[in-house]
Amino acid sequence: MNQRVTGLGRTVVAELVTEIEPLWHERHQARLASRARKRAVGAGARHKLVFVDRLLITLVHLRHGTTHDVLACWFGVDRSTVTRAIGEIRLLLAERGCTVEAGVRLRTLDEVIGHLEISGKTAILDATEIRVRRPAQGTPDRGRFISGKSKQNAVKAMVLTDADGRLPFCGETRPGSCPDITQARASGLVDLLDTGPWVEILADAGYQGLGAQTGGQVITPPHRKFRKNPPPWYEQMHAQAKHAHSSRRIRVEHGIAHLKNWKSLARHHNRREYLPQTIQAVAAVASHQQSTIRPLTTA
Repeated sequence: MNQRVTGLGRTVVAELVTEIEPLWHERHQARLASRARKRAVGAGARHKLVFVDRLLITLVHLRHGTTHDVLACWFGVDRSTVTRAIGEIRLLLAERGCTVEAGVRLRTLDEVIGHLEISGKTAILDATEIRVRRPAQGTPDRGRFISGKSKQNAVKAMVLTDADGRLPFCGETRPGSCPDITQARASGLVDLLDTGPWVEILADAGYQGLGAQTGGQVITPPHRKFRKNPPPWYEQMHAQAKHAHSSRRIRVEHGIAHLKNWKSLARHHNRREYLPQTIQAVAAVASHQQSTIRPLTTA
């Protein structure tokens, strides 16, 4: 299998098969046994689509945004079979959580903050928008998905990366009209930092104010003290401080770009209700791929 098909190496795909296949078979058998049957479980026709093909179909769909009709033609099955397979495997991928290193997997924001305390690493906070279908006319709060930044209907996802751009967390989706700082507060980040350990989190100007609420744990670009007629020395000092902060924070943009390489997060979405699950599934697979790459070293 060529790596360009899924964007993942053979080792990563093999690990996904080894981990997820038993879970899928267990849930499949439980679903068959959950209703009254005239035949024993396991009787009847066999699946045309084996588990490995189901996983590949889901990965190709997430990576390239390939339609269910095209995938059905490629694998010689009905479109409904592809739709059902993607729905099952996508859920299993979303439940995996983000892999930060071998044997360490994070699923909640609480676990991420705890891992940052133990590792002593700096995190970088940001949000990314994904276009979605406009709600139907007459839907209550129809305008809440309109983003003030992109002027389009979107869903906003909160992203945390480490200093190297690796993804320990991606989730907490909100409508596009939600400000970044409001999303961070609603996720419980402020409460976790207030009552938990000391960690350093870099953020952009959209999170101004979180630093005061978290005792300086969230670091944002420096404020501009001189609004009118600033002295030249202050302009130079302010520009250097902003540049130093941006140089450290830019890694989160690399992490978001790594997510947007998966076309399912880079295109218009017709089904908003499945988008949070899709985001978590892509983050789980992308972080697993990142964890297999040798860590960056500096001279």
